[in-house]
Amino acid sequence: METTNEFKYRRAKERVQAIKGFYSNLMAYCIIIPFLAWINYNTTSFPWAIFPAIGWGIGLLGHWSNAYGYNPLFGRDWEKRKLEEFMKRDEF
Repeated sequence: METTNEFKYRRAKERVQAIKGFYSNLMAYCIIIPFLAWINYNTTSFPWAIFPAIGWGIGLLGHWSNAYGYNPLFGRDWEKRKLEEFMKRDEF
């Protein structure tokens, strides 16, 4: 059985990994999107580079909300409250 400190350490480690992944994704976005814009500017007059920038940007917002625990639909502590609710049930 996992102790409280082990559980907290595991959750903290998962959170740190998620934040690290978010910053890696952000760094790639900041490098690749300007490169695509440069290619777009030098090849055609149609601004096609806006589509990957918007799509990746939406994904980046989702990654940020997951990494920092922000959930506009369920609130910050929703997962914790649900876990406690299920643990209190006998038939679960």
